[in-house]
Parts: sequence; C-alpha cells; structure tokens
Amino acid sequence: MSLSTSSSVVASPVLIAALRTRLPEVRVITDPLRLLTWGSDASFYRMLPQVVTVVEDEADVAHVLAVARVHHMHLTFRAAGTSLSGQAVTDGILVLLGDGFATYAMESDGLSVCLGPGMIGAEVNRRLAPLGRKIGPDPASIATCKIGGIAANNASGMCCGTSQNSYRTLKSMRVMLADGTLLDSADPLSIAAFQKSHGMLLSALAQMGHDTRTNPTLSALIRRKYKIKNTTGYSLNALVDFSDPVDILCHLMIGSEGTLGFISSISYDTVPEHLHKASALVFFPDIRSACDAVLALKPLAVSAVELLDRAALRSVENKAGLPPIIRQLGAGAAALLIEIRGADATTLASSIAVALTALDVFETVEPACFSTDPAQCEMYWNVRKGTFPSVGAMRAAGTTVIIEDVAFPLESLAQATLDLQALLHHHGYHEAIIFGHALEGNLHFVFTQDFGHELEVQRYSRLMDGVCELVVGKYQGSLKAEHGTGRNMAPFVELEWGREATDLMRHIKQLFDPACMLNPGVILNANPQAHLEHLKPMPMANKLVDKCIECGFCEPKCPSHQLTLSPRQRIIAWRDMSANAAASAVANATSQKNVMTDAYLYMGLDTCAGCGLCSTACPVGIDTGALVRELRGQQHSTLSRLVRQWTGEHFSTVAAVSRLGLDLGHLAKTVVGERALTAVSGGAWRRHMPRAASAVTLMTKKRINNAAKTAIANKVINAAADSEIVVYFPSCGSRIFGTENGEAALPDVIQTLLLRAGYTPRLPRDLAQLCCGQMLASQGLSDQADASCQQLEHALAEASEYGRYRIVTDASACGLRMQQQMGARLPVQDFHDFAYDALLPRLALTKQTGPIALHVNCSAQKSGTSKLQAVMAACVEQIIQPASVGCCGFGGDRGFAVPELNQHALRKVEAELPAGCACGVSTNRTCEIGLSAESGRPYRSVAWLLELCSRPPAEIE
Repeated sequence: MSLSTSSSVVASPVLIAALRTRLPEVRVITDPLRLLTWGSDASFYRMLPQVVTVVEDEADVAHVLAVARVHHMHLTFRAAGTSLSGQAVTDGILVLLGDGFATYAMESDGLSVCLGPGMIGAEVNRRLAPLGRKIGPDPASIATCKIGGIAANNASGMCCGTSQNSYRTLKSMRVMLADGTLLDSADPLSIAAFQKSHGMLLSALAQMGHDTRTNPTLSALIRRKYKIKNTTGYSLNALVDFSDPVDILCHLMIGSEGTLGFISSISYDTVPEHLHKASALVFFPDIRSACDAVLALKPLAVSAVELLDRAALRSVENKAGLPPIIRQLGAGAAALLIEIRGADATTLASSIAVALTALDVFETVEPACFSTDPAQCEMYWNVRKGTFPSVGAMRAAGTTVIIEDVAFPLESLAQATLDLQALLHHHGYHEAIIFGHALEGNLHFVFTQDFGHELEVQRYSRLMDGVCELVVGKYQGSLKAEHGTGRNMAPFVELEWGREATDLMRHIKQLFDPACMLNPGVILNANPQAHLEHLKPMPMANKLVDKCIECGFCEPKCPSHQLTLSPRQRIIAWRDMSANAAASAVANATSQKNVMTDAYLYMGLDTCAGCGLCSTACPVGIDTGALVRELRGQQHSTLSRLVRQWTGEHFSTVAAVSRLGLDLGHLAKTVVGERALTAVSGGAWRRHMPRAASAVTLMTKKRINNAAKTAIANKVINAAADSEIVVYFPSCGSRIFGTENGEAALPDVIQTLLLRAGYTPRLPRDLAQLCCGQMLASQGLSDQADASCQQLEHALAEASEYGRYRIVTDASACGLRMQQQMGARLPVQDFHDFAYDALLPRLALTKQTGPIALHVNCSAQKSGTSKLQAVMAACVEQIIQPASVGCCGFGGDRGFAVPELNQHALRKVEAELPAGCACGVSTNRTCEIGLSAESGRPYRSVAWLLELCSRPPAEIE
C-alpha cells in the first residue's frame, strides 16, 4: 500500500499556531510531501508525523515540550535518522535537531570533549585526530549518525566493544526532562536546583538502585546480561554500577532512545587512536574452528575480530584485491578479520607475534599473515563493510533489506552461529549472510524481505519468534546488541529480561515520563504485534533508485538536506508518487497527490544540485542526481526541448547574450546598488559577481617567444626544445564569466602557464560554438547534450591530431563529463591533473604563506583529489578546507535559478574561514561565484594560484 494513501492525522491549527509562537514558520513543517519523507528512518518502519519541528537550542526544545504537554501530544526526537529499529519515526510531533546543536568543545587537551547532539560522529573524530584521540563508540554509520543518536542508542561498533561505548565513556551530560526541567550533571548549582525541584525522582532512583543491588538474583541477572553487548530495554546496569542518583539518571539516559528525556549535550572521555595498525584476513575450514580462535584471541591485545560466514564471504569474493583462495573455500568455511593496534611499532609487532602464536594451534586454510600496509588493511575492512550493501544490491525490486542484531555468550558463539544459519534456512531466507563483532559475541544477520504480501509478513513473524527462542530460550543472549530496542524488539523485552526486570523498566519510564509523551511504543510496548505494524512499503519506482535501502548515509553529502529534501527523501517521495500514479490508472488521483506532485517539482527537482556526491556515500552506489536529471527531462515540453536544442546548436549566441546580461547587471548595480539588484533578481545577482569575459584568443607568436625567454630565466626544468602542443578547451564558464576586478581572465592565465612551462597552447576551431553539453545534461536533455559533446569531440580530435597531443579543460565538471564521454578515445585532462603531471615538473614555484581556502568541487571529489592537493601543497603553506562544505550547491545554473540552495549549502563557510584567509581557490567557475558570494572572499581557479607562485621575480608586483 502506498503510504500517502493511508490516512494520517493532521495537526490542529491551534497546535501549529502554538508551536509558531516561538519557532519561525520555516521550522514548523506541515506540507504533505515533507511529512511523508520525514516519516521514514533507516529501519523498515514508517509513520507519518503530524508536524515536524526543527529545534536550534534548549529553549526551542522546552517550548516544543510545553506545547506537547498542553495539547496532550507525543513527540520523538530525531538526529540523523540512521536508526535500524524504528526509533526515529512517529505519528505525533517529530523534533529534528538543527545546526544549533552541532556544537563541539575540546576539554583537557583532548582527553575529553563536550558535544552537542547534532554533531556527526566522524566529524568529532576528524577534529580529535591531530591529538591522537577519538570518541569510543565507532558504529558503521559514524560518517552519518550524530552524537544524539549514538548516545541515545548506546551505539557501539567494531572496535569499541563493551568498554568504550557511550555508557562506559560518559563524563557528564545536560538533559532536559519531559516537564522541561534541565539538569547539567557537571554543574553543582544545576544539581542543587534539580535536587530541590526533583528530589522525589532522585530519591526514587536512589532507592531503586539500592533495592536492585541488594537483590542478589536481579543484580546477578543484570551483571550477566551486560557481560556481552546488550541494548534491549533500559540500561539497568546503571542501578548496579552507581549509587549516586544523578549518575544513575545520566546512565539511564544512555540507550533510552529518547523515551526518558532529551540529551542537549554530552561530554565523553576520549580514547586513544593509535596510528600503528595491522590487519589479517584469516580463513578457517568451518565456523567452529573460527569461533574457537576468537576465544583464544579474546584476552589478547586485539582491537577487533570480525566473523564472516561463507555466505558473507561469497557476497564479496569477487572484489578486487582479495586472495583467490576465497573463491575456493568450502561450503562451511568462515573467516576472521582481525585488527591489532599499538601505540608504537614495537608494541604493534609484539602484539602481532602473540596473536600469531595463539592462531598457530588452529587449523586454517592458509597461514595467518598480518599486513601493516594501509591500503591492504583498508581493502580488507572495505570488504567487510561491503557485505551488507552487497545483499542490498542483489535483492529483488520491491523488497527491503533487514539487518538484525543479536549477541550470544562467547563460549556459545560457534554453535549459536550454526543454529542461526539453520534457522534462517528453515524459514526460507537462503540469501541471508551472517557477520559480526565476534569478540563481543555480537552477530548481525542480513536478509531480504517483502512486506507487500501478508504471507511474507507472517514468514517474517515466524522467523522472529524463532530468533527469540534461539537467542533467549537456548542461549540467554541479547535480542538487540547495539542497534537499540526500537519498535522492532519492544514486544520482546519481557521475554528477554523477565517480569521483575521489565517491571523495573516500566517504573523507570513512569518516573521520567508519566504521561508517556516521549517516543511511546519504543523500548516498551504492550502490543505483541507492534513489530509487525507500520511496515514500510518499498514499491518499485525507477531502476536508478530501486535498490535504495533508505539508510540515509547520503544525507551529509547533500547540499539541499534540511532545505528541501535529501536524496533519501527524494527517493521516498518518488516511490510513493509512483505507487499513486499506478493506482490512479484504475482510480481518480487524489488532491493530495496533486499537491505533492507540485511540491516535488521544487523540492525534489529544482533544488537538487545533481552533483552525484550522494553516490559516494551510498552503500549500493545510487546517484539520486541521475533520477532527478531523468525526471527533469520528462518535464520539458516539445517547445522547451526545441528551445534547448537551439541553445546547444547556437551556443555562441547564448554565451553572447549571457555576457550582455552581465554587462547590464553591472550597469544596474551602479544605479540601484548591489542589495537592491539582488532583491529584484530574486537572488540571482550575487555578491562579487564577475564581469563579462572577453573573447578567448590564442597567445601570439611574440608572446610565445617572450614566454620562452621567461622559461629560461625561470630555470624551467625539462622544457622541450620545440614547444610541445597542448590543446586547451576553455569551458563555457570561463568564456562567459570574467573576473570581478579586472584581473587576467582564466583562459589567459592558463595559456600563460602553458607558455611559461614551455608548451604551445592550441585552441580548437570554432571555439565560441563549442560546449561539452554539461549544461543540457543537468536538465535531463541527454540527446541534446550528447550532440553537443560529439561536436566538441570532433573539434578536439582535429585539434589534437586525433590524440597525439594532450587536451586540457579548466572546469572539473566539464572535465569529468568529457572524460566519461570521450576519454576512451582522446587524452582529456582536468587542469589540476595536467598541472600536477606536466606543469609542476617544469615550473619553479615560490610558496605563498597563506592561509588560502580550498574548495574541492563535486566532480573533483568523484574523480580523485590527490593531484589537486599536491598542486596546492606546492603553492601554499597553509591550506584551509572548511569541514562543513562538500557540494557548494551551485549546481551549474542552480545558483542563479534557486540561489537559496547555494546559500544553504554554504551557510557555515564564512564562519569556518579564519580572519587571515583572504581568498580561496577551486576548479569550477560557477562554484567560485557562489563561494565568493557566500564567504565574502574572492574565489578563483587554482590556475590563478599556480600562475602567481610561478611568476619570475621581475613580474611580481
């Protein structure tokens, strides 16, 4: 069933008005399209919120809580939405964390760090890395998930085990309860105030802790359950580990999944991040011998041991770089991926030797061998991480991928794994794979599921009943080891913990949230069928995106995320709209469908930069931009297509008109002022707008001779006796947009560099008419774009004498398209790649001190940045790369057509550039226009920097 056709409760106007007494309208979301797209997280559940709010500070949270109490509404807090058990969806108020909660403060020289819940985990580790520290939790989603989710789910990962998770590394926190009261556990004044206002709560927690510690049966159960990973239910270990009620309260918040309160900041004790690492992929003839080896490795200085069953290995056995033996393993074989870390090389070598000695007593398919080569180790771990997406990529359209998460006592791991394999096969899940964090007895099993048919839902139900019987009944393990209880395991909490412990959890929930306002149905749920309700539909929509698993890993890469839609949300909406379109073939379309379709034109299509960076983070490699381009193409009328075809065929006229528009714009600016012109143009006129470019001309012979003399004076290395020809194709952007302040135009700068290095530039014939078609391709007009590209290829083939001479272009977006379209036939290079290969060896450079900002645009990110980084390192001592900037959101013409996309994508850039950073460089002219406008600093091509650094002293002012 299509979700938008299932009824959802619409928030009352009175509730919306109450929320907007503090929150601006833009942060109170009520339109059907975004309610739909915020109704999914990474799990296989979907619920439509009545309203979505975005909170930026504690006062916002207190306001939303107060409104919810008055209106008897329930709410759910959401960080990144990578939750796998349905914790981040609701049919009430969904509360999103805004940029204001992405705070970071290092403490004690990096030994601890105070974080807002909106910080992405990987960004925290990036900032701590220079100090050799990191946070303890290391979930697989750390590049996407946020601190709020990491703490609220007590997420762990491959290396943190049970000793470095949020519970164990918590230093202090600020938490807001359902009644709006704030407690800062690091502030004695806050604690004293809380004791006065909530003394009864603290007394109840103290008494609960005392009663639990003095109950030998219950305390023994709790201690046993937390010897292995366990996130089922509340963190009852807080009651036996601590006696201070504030400590109990804070540690109960860890893993509480937003059901007890809101963590507005958290301080972690950090852990060492050793740079010395080694990994080994060891194959065993069977699972039992692999698990016996895990027991031998457990007491050693081993950081991680990942178990992979034969099905998991089979899913990745054709990956490049893996040993050939992997394809010859027997049906029952298994592997251990082992990582060892050390503070120094000597410690690492010693730990490796001890581990090899322990492994020597076990039968292995081939001798164990550790590698310290970072590339080899990274390949091993990428293969391990690739097992989950490999199942997702191979699944049937219309099905979803489920990853379940259990833990067994380590001594039972071998037999439990075999039993789990048998259980999956018994229920017909023959494609399932098993892998996991073996040192902690933690197994993940991945399988595909169709929730579109009742019989399939019942099959899943029988499987889960079997899993519960196996994990709890036979092995006394954990039904949820690190993914959180969520909606998925809430009905089974009492089965795992028993009545006494579960009643304790119910008492905790009642103490903190007596009105059950916070995330109801999560962790505790009296409905035995709750895990089978609100199942997410996954209708087929388009082969480009049908493999999407809605994990959300793409979202940090997307410039329109939280402006309009993210790639995940674009796919969610298109799936729903496609299902509605299919239904409308036999029934009249609903008015809601029409509203959503109209909204999607702007939110889904117009505000997509089409950069494709989402594919670089997607586990199954989906480029949502490709879908957007296809849909944009479908929107064009016959007349529109003819106009754009004419554009491609008469590009010189289009460029001339564009340059005239720039001239008129600058004239208007002198009359009405830049601010007024920006307002009148709807934001299309940008601060630091360049002037129109002059016609590109080839350097004269006289200039060539002068440049040759300059090359000799400049001690050019390896300059050819007869100048080597380089075909230079100035991109459309550099032929339309000149400079702001009368500096040399980019085509002149690049030709100067070529001459200075002893090359002879050559321009293709009829340059003014040539275009690679990137502009048309971004509009979904692939036929017209290909025609332009073919015309360009003919001209470049002629100019390069059919590949005899290298071809260089000055825009990374155009360079990438040209390489994709003609790279197999012609030697096309982006300028910075050519500069590294052919200019740096021939130029004597004088380094600038900097700092100079570097923006690596999307095309350069996708094609590789090592050469660009090397060119920058040769030119400047201090390089600044703002962490908040991925795609700048300019997206070709998007920066002019929907400037709010560029502004949203770069909303943090100005604050992240230090005061001494006066300028920046990039490799795409339009990106540079947007960066200049939003940063307040001029951005130019990296060619400008290289020309500046290679000037002979006589030419330097």
